[in-house]
Amino acid sequence: MITGGKIVYVEAKREKEGNVAGLNINIGIDDVAVKGDAITIQYTFLADYEDKIGHLKITGVLFASEDKSRAKEIDDMWKKSKKVPDDFAELVINTINYTCGVNGTFIVQPVRLTPPLQLPIVRVQMAPEEKKKPGKGAA
Repeated sequence: MITGGKIVYVEAKREKEGNVAGLNINIGIDDVAVKGDAITIQYTFLADYEDKIGHLKITGVLFASEDKSRAKEIDDMWKKSKKVPDDFAELVINTINYTCGVNGTFIVQPVRLTPPLQLPIVRVQMAPEEKKKPGKGAA
């Protein structure tokens, strides 16, 4: 479970004038440190605007807490392969993406870059009908 975090460095730069045609986002987990059930995750969020229009870089730290056996599993995997379990990585990456997307929106405004948000596509569909249950007295 993510318990907190902080941004420690930001950089936004517009390299040249022109319309923003697209955005590539790269989220990296730079380091993981575990002490007991406390986990510290250092990360880098990079948003590169296509055609070298500009970039946004944010580095930060997330704090998490897991039970000691889960924390040890995360620590062992990180030390062995510089990876974390998929379900934990999903939680961390989504938290970083949300944090940096929201804060990055304010950071890029002075240099006239578009917000670094890649919102999911929402699809609306009908819920499947419940199977009709036989009424009372049915044979």
